[in-house]
Amino acid sequence: MMDFQRETIWNVRVHTAQLPDILNAIDDGISKGMRDATLCCANPHSLVAAQQDHQFLTALRDADILIPDGAGIVVASKILGGTITRRITGSDVLKGIAERWEREKGRSFFFLGSSNEVLNKMKARMSREYPHVSVCGTYAPPFKEKFSADENDRMIDAINLAAPTALWVGMTAPKQEKWVYEHRSRLNVPLIAAVGAAFDYFAGTKQRASTSLQDAGLEWLPRLLREPRRMWRRNLVSTPVFLYYIFRQKLLFGRSGTSQESMKA
Repeated sequence: MMDFQRETIWNVRVHTAQLPDILNAIDDGISKGMRDATLCCANPHSLVAAQQDHQFLTALRDADILIPDGAGIVVASKILGGTITRRITGSDVLKGIAERWEREKGRSFFFLGSSNEVLNKMKARMSREYPHVSVCGTYAPPFKEKFSADENDRMIDAINLAAPTALWVGMTAPKQEKWVYEHRSRLNVPLIAAVGAAFDYFAGTKQRASTSLQDAGLEWLPRLLREPRRMWRRNLVSTPVFLYYIFRQKLLFGRSGTSQESMKA
């Protein structure tokens, strides 16, 4: 495994490594017996929401890998004099791992979250494009704010029985991050990744913006136009609040802090 450098963005520490380094570290950790390492995504809306939800904030801080998923994180790093130059999305990690493990062979995915329709489309794509990566299980949990103890037990038992190499959790934030944080110690899985919208993108039920819009930091714009009721607060309220605290951090502390931290084995 390798050490990752982190930067303080507001009050979480985001990894600065590029995607190939993240993927290398995951593979290295698995080869060395890594267990229940978690990956979460940081974006301006999640950081704003976490200020009102202590467990969500704790889950983000507890993640072994916290990737800069959001153009606002890249902008914040530039304001603070940091080194994050490109966002890494949950979709990037999911697709990158699938491509690597297609060559590696003998590794498996479990998809937890979303609906059976989306999960079936994900399985079909995996079978078509990554036939050497086994989908050893899927589970569409009930659509509700909080699961019962029995529902959690059934999910955990299904995952552990399937024994995947990677568990992908797509329940939307903050439910997915809090679920991973609460139950990671009971999961016998090397990698647990909370990747949210990556499920819909991978299944093809939603389309990502063009590469040019992604590179320009405008991937949020088509989503806002398609889903204004769901996305307006995220983009028009959370982003200004986030930037206010980033400029405040800049004035108070000058720049983001960094440290060397590593994934847990």
